[in-house]
Amino acid sequence: MRYTTVIFDLDGTLLNTLEDIRDSVNHILEKYGYPPRSIDEIRAFVGNGSGKLLERALPDGAATPGFDGILAEYVDWYQQHNAIKTAPYPGVVELLRALTAKEYKLAVVSNKPDDNVRALVRQFFGAYVSVAIGERPGIARKPSPDTVRAAMRELWSQPYETVYVGDSEVDLKTAAAAGIDCVSVCWGFRSPEYLRSLGAKALAGSPGDVLKLV
Repeated sequence: MRYTTVIFDLDGTLLNTLEDIRDSVNHILEKYGYPPRSIDEIRAFVGNGSGKLLERALPDGAATPGFDGILAEYVDWYQQHNAIKTAPYPGVVELLRALTAKEYKLAVVSNKPDDNVRALVRQFFGAYVSVAIGERPGIARKPSPDTVRAAMRELWSQPYETVYVGDSEVDLKTAAAAGIDCVSVCWGFRSPEYLRSLGAKALAGSPGDVLKLV
């Protein structure tokens, strides 16, 4: 059956956000006297929300004195510096334009803070994406299916007509939990080999491949 609805992950799927995330994490680490993290370390740390990112970046993790305050500072700093180096991956805007022309319903679901998700989607993809959902109180983040199901409700879409497009193990688990198909992209934060090892069945090497698969 032809899908009617495509829900996208954000980081590593639509936007290359890694350098702004690294710079924001390192700003906070430097402020509190902790060693900086490399781009490869940050790549491995992302995917499970800001709290888990800071837990992984700090030497003592969540046991760091004042962790909640440090996390709040990071979230605020990143919100103000989230589009300095961030940009869509090549071909992504063209993909969204083509899907819109074919009358697909589009959404973004991410584990980034909700304000960040909405601001970035509005800035880069506002002409194409009508629903954007991030981490917020009262709804479980991915890999729980709750945010994806919330997006489907807003779009009046059923699981059988919906596909999730993401770049990580979290996205595969989220799609499975929501009972929807998944396309894994190979240009993001995880390698094709790693995604295949997790059972990814539909892999896209380019945004054009996504259009063919959906």
